[in-house]
Amino acid sequence: MAASRPGGRTARVRADVLRAAGDLLAEQGFAQLDLGEVARRAEVGRTTVYRRWGTAIALVTDLLIDMAEQSLPRSRTGHLDQDLRANARLVQRTLADPRQGPLFKAIIAGATWDEGAATALRTFYRTRVAEWSPCVAESVERGELPAGTDPAAVIRAVSAPLYYDLLITGRVPDEPAADRAANAAVLAARAGAFVDLGGTMESNTSDVEGPA
Repeated sequence: MAASRPGGRTARVRADVLRAAGDLLAEQGFAQLDLGEVARRAEVGRTTVYRRWGTAIALVTDLLIDMAEQSLPRSRTGHLDQDLRANARLVQRTLADPRQGPLFKAIIAGATWDEGAATALRTFYRTRVAEWSPCVAESVERGELPAGTDPAAVIRAVSAPLYYDLLITGRVPDEPAADRAANAAVLAARAGAFVDLGGTMESNTSDVEGPA
């Protein structure tokens, strides 16, 4: 996994390699991710790829880090329903994208049998949940949601139905599905469904489910 933020030619090489890795994941799945093939597609030397990343897991981890960094920042409308609808539509657009959708399916599938992939995926979603949780926390502070509402749980509830559609039913979620998911999360949150009664709010942020 890359630990620094490279610049110049190094940054271009990283971008080319990550793009090639994402393409290969979307086309062939996690099990077929070969560093030599990634190097060929990125038009860089195999030695460069092996020296910088070393393993497919390290490459996937760096890819997810880059995706988290490049993802759009959270909405800041000051209205919970609008913020969560923006979150849901961001997830929906990602999952409906002809490249990003298959890419996420491949990584999620890999995470079911490879602990390294699972750890990378959890880290990615922890970052995204943390990005969007403040809109819920601010709503609690405004008195719009019950005290003790777990912000991370609300954010996960927004995206969970969309991932279910994609991974279980095989349907690519559309905008109406995203709006329904956001509305359901808002109603449940206002009803107190996400009030943390067991002091588990901090540990909940490490769960996998979350927005893309």
